[in-house]
Amino acid sequence: MHQVDLSALDLNLLTLFDALVRERSVTQAGLRLGLSQPAASRALARLRKMLGDRLVVRGRLGLDLTPRAQALAGPVARLLDDARGIMAPAVFDPASATGRITIAAHDHLALVVLAGLMARLERQAPALGLHIAPPVGDNLRLIEQGGADLALGIFEALPGSLHRRGLYTDHLVCVVRAGHPAAKGRWGLETYLALRHIAITISGVGESAVDTALAAAGRTRHVALRVPHFLAGAVLVADSDMVLTVPRRLAQLLAQRLSLALLDLPVPVAPLSPAMVWHERLHGDPAHGWVRQQVVEVVAPLASPGKKGPRPG
Repeated sequence: MHQVDLSALDLNLLTLFDALVRERSVTQAGLRLGLSQPAASRALARLRKMLGDRLVVRGRLGLDLTPRAQALAGPVARLLDDARGIMAPAVFDPASATGRITIAAHDHLALVVLAGLMARLERQAPALGLHIAPPVGDNLRLIEQGGADLALGIFEALPGSLHRRGLYTDHLVCVVRAGHPAAKGRWGLETYLALRHIAITISGVGESAVDTALAAAGRTRHVALRVPHFLAGAVLVADSDMVLTVPRRLAQLLAQRLSLALLDLPVPVAPLSPAMVWHERLHGDPAHGWVRQQVVEVVAPLASPGKKGPRPG
């Protein structure tokens, strides 16, 4: 098979050919492309040389196509349409979108974000699926390796290939069962430390922010149970006299479904700043950009002051 030198292919000449097929006039084809008549004639000469055929000849009513030109007219038109599609800005239509978006998130942020995000997908992108990937550490490796499109969490320093957008600011609070004696009596650090605690061990590495703050004050708490999931901890605390320390937005959500009471955390701990992270390769993708915007809009109410919070200690 004869090898074609694609470096000699000039799409501008093919657009002239397409215009000649439509106009049957060198002058009119040139006007269609913004070329003067001499420039269009020079381009036609180059086109004839490139394709090895006269392409058009004079006829009674204008230019007639040679058999070679007639055979090329359809393929060239389709080629130019494909080229325009390649060069056109990528667009995303949620209503017709299919496929799946994978989000890496521990159950804390999945619980806070998922209901609102799924409601939006159901309304606007019903055929677009959502998958919550099993967490792997802080999930950054999943993003880097392409195992997830987005990660939700609290992140420290990021590799240069990742983008971050903060979502909202949160604070830790204490959760006990409704009717717990601690929720009725005097609440403070001594009462907090006297209780048996459930601790959430997301990564299993290092001390929690609460234990670090207590250690700085020379105090410790009695952790009776460690579990890897916030929801499991909340269900267990609702059926016991133990106490659980969780982000306030999550505590408010859980208290709507479980018999729980919220109390202030009686030890100062820095605020939490959940964020979403994605890879540079997806930064300009319109589908993923649309999903990221949905996450931003879902959590937007969380950025404003909440309703009545836990009672002061």
